[in-house]
Amino acid sequence: MEPNRRPVFFVSDSTGITAETFGNALLAQFPDFAFRRRHLPFVDSVEAARSAVARITRETGGGGPTPLVFLTVRDPAVASELATAPGEVVDLLGPHLTRLEKILGTARTGNDTAYHRVGDLARYHDRIDAVEFSVAHDDATSLADLDRADLILLAPSRCGKTPTAMYLALQHGLRVANYPLTEDDTPGELPAVLRPHRDRLFGLTTTPARLSQVRGERRPGSGYASLSRCRAELRSAEQLYRSNGIPSIDSHAMSVEEMASIILTTMDLRHT
Repeated sequence: MEPNRRPVFFVSDSTGITAETFGNALLAQFPDFAFRRRHLPFVDSVEAARSAVARITRETGGGGPTPLVFLTVRDPAVASELATAPGEVVDLLGPHLTRLEKILGTARTGNDTAYHRVGDLARYHDRIDAVEFSVAHDDATSLADLDRADLILLAPSRCGKTPTAMYLALQHGLRVANYPLTEDDTPGELPAVLRPHRDRLFGLTTTPARLSQVRGERRPGSGYASLSRCRAELRSAEQLYRSNGIPSIDSHAMSVEEMASIILTTMDLRHT
C-alpha cells in the first residue's frame, strides 16, 4: 500500500454516524492522504470488540501503513478492548466522558439506553411530522400547506434541494418544502405560489460544470445535462435570488451538514 494511503476504521457501539462525522472532520485536514475507510457499527460488547480487533488485524496485516481507528464507544470495558487494535486508536469520547465524570462527580452509565430512548414524545412526534411534511413537499409534489413550512428551498434541478431538506427535517425537526426552478419560470420573477412566503425562501446554486456532471450521470448526453442549459438555468436562478432579496449559497463544494448549518444561521431557524 502507498505510504500516503491509510486504512481507517470507524468503530462505534451504535450506528457509527458520530464516529464517521468527527473522524472525517479530522481527516479533512490532511488532503494529501488517501484514506481507505471501513465502518464497524454496533460494537457494544467485549465479545464484539474482540471480533472487531480481529478484523482490523486481519485487514491490515502485512506491514502496510499504520491504520487509524476512530472510536465512539461509551462502555469503558469495550473501549479498553478496542484499544488493543493494531495502529493508532483515537477515542473520540473517552477523554471527554472522563472529564465530565470528574466535573459532575458521578460515573458514566456505560450503556446507550439513555442516548437512544425517546425521552420527549412530543418532540419525537413533531420531528416525524417534519419528515412527513418534507417528503410530501419534495420537488413541488404538493404546494398545499406551505404556510406550515419553516423553510422553502429554491434551486434548479439537481442542486441538492432534497438531501438538504431531508437532513434539516431529520436532524432539526424543520418542515422544509422545496421548489424546482425550471425553464418555464419567468426570469427574475418569483412564482406566484411562493410570493406569500418570501421570508422563508432560501436559494441553492452550484457551478455549471458540476450541475452538468450530476445531470449527466442521470441522463447522459441529454439537453437537460448540457453545459449551456445548466449555465442558463443557474444564471436565471441567481438573477431571481438577487432581484427578490433571497439569500442563497453555492452548494458545489459543501457537504449537506455545512449547507444546513449556514441555512440555519442565515434564516435564524431553531435547532431541536
